[in-house]
Amino acid sequence: MARMTKDEIEEFFARLSAANPHPTTELEYTNVYTLLVAVVMSAQATDVGVNKATAELFARVDTPAKMVALGEDALIGHIRTIGLFRNKAKNVIALSAQLIAEHGGGVPADRAALEALPGVGRKTANVVLNTAFGEPTMAVDTHIFRLSNRTGLAPGKDVRKVEDALMKRVPAEYMRHAHHWLILHGRYVCKARKPDCMSCAVEDLCHYKAKVTA
Repeated sequence: MARMTKDEIEEFFARLSAANPHPTTELEYTNVYTLLVAVVMSAQATDVGVNKATAELFARVDTPAKMVALGEDALIGHIRTIGLFRNKAKNVIALSAQLIAEHGGGVPADRAALEALPGVGRKTANVVLNTAFGEPTMAVDTHIFRLSNRTGLAPGKDVRKVEDALMKRVPAEYMRHAHHWLILHGRYVCKARKPDCMSCAVEDLCHYKAKVTA
């Protein structure tokens, strides 16, 4: 797979930026805490499914203290429609208690502190740091991993290698929103089974050899 050139990458993001100047997550949340919970819930689940499961929950529970008071069994009742709901409920109650004990009930703007929370890995921390705190992080999900390798934007054999490659290759002026542009493009255009190359705004920059032309 040939890699995109520096000029191709610049044009790639210029076009995505022009089409969607202010992209954001499709997860629905009310504050930084509910964003964190929603991202934890989204592992192996769709954003649509998480939003359906958390709509009523977040209307009632929007702080770590309220979540701890709700309890694990009641939380399960809200989220049982999403994958791994029992483990996620356990983690959310535990991380809520830890936020109260160690951070005064707030969500820390610090990678190490976030990754120390139950159920929070590097990708979740990256989403929260970027979406809530404006940090130029790259949260590589299945869409970004596929797109980065397929297009030649930032090929890599595993998620961390793709993340590191993107951090080096994405122009600085586009880093703030880059992971949202890539997620949305992978979700709706550069889809796994049949990429919609015919309507892709960056098709001419892409190095994918098996482009779909019909």
